[in-house]
Amino acid sequence: MIDAICEASDVSSKTTSPGVWIAGAAAVAVAIAAGIWFAGRGKHATSEVAGAAGAPPAAASAPSAPAIQHPIEQAGAASENGEPLPTLDASDAAVLAALGAMAGAGLGDVLNPEHLIQRTVATIDSLPRQKLAADAMPVKSAPGTFAARRDGGASELDPRNYARYKTYADIANAIDAKKLVAWYVRFYPLFQEAYRQQGYPDGYFNDRLVFVIDHLLATPDLPQPPALTQPNVMYEFADPALEKRSAGQKLLLRSGPENEAAIKAKLREIRAALTGETLPPRT
Repeated sequence: MIDAICEASDVSSKTTSPGVWIAGAAAVAVAIAAGIWFAGRGKHATSEVAGAAGAPPAAASAPSAPAIQHPIEQAGAASENGEPLPTLDASDAAVLAALGAMAGAGLGDVLNPEHLIQRTVATIDSLPRQKLAADAMPVKSAPGTFAARRDGGASELDPRNYARYKTYADIANAIDAKKLVAWYVRFYPLFQEAYRQQGYPDGYFNDRLVFVIDHLLATPDLPQPPALTQPNVMYEFADPALEKRSAGQKLLLRSGPENEAAIKAKLREIRAALTGETLPPRT
């Protein structure tokens, strides 16, 4: 439901916005990992029976951890002032200070200052799903409320919604991708710890982040405001293919073409700085 993504229910506009990935961009290279991406990826070795008669069978090996695809090197280094990495539970002040120095005061205005790393990890983990955890958002709500309009007897997303997210897109656009990634690498052990606390003891958060960036970049570009339907109280995308998309992609869709393009461009910059890979342009 579009306004279950916009302002009621699990993805309320009072608790979410496209600033979600800007805080992901704020709090780690932006936005972003399928919560079950590694599920089933580990391979179990089968037991072998020794050839000699009477020899005991070899013990079955433990499930192997998923191979890390995008390792973070030099993570957790001391700051330029020689300050060691804080603990996760005491990291908010250091994280906010580092972000403020990098992105300016505007970023602090949209962030929820408590448990920032934990909130960012939880949100990134949820973006490819159908619902977001409304109580774990790293950003404050966008101003205003969701609006639909009538066009020839049919409902569609009102372009007035797009202005609500311009501040978030502008902040993301102003962030230097290389500096952001350098900040992320320094604090990476805390992101990894928070990710494991989310219930992924064998998961690697940076792989999740790259996966979710790619997932968001796959959001379709719509040439005009999407049509809506209102079967009950809540609006839904009239196109079933759009309605089935993830919460993260729906958030991008409702941010508007210009904001979506700006956020995608920054995601590409961050991904390139993070992985050393340049994605080919979409056709």
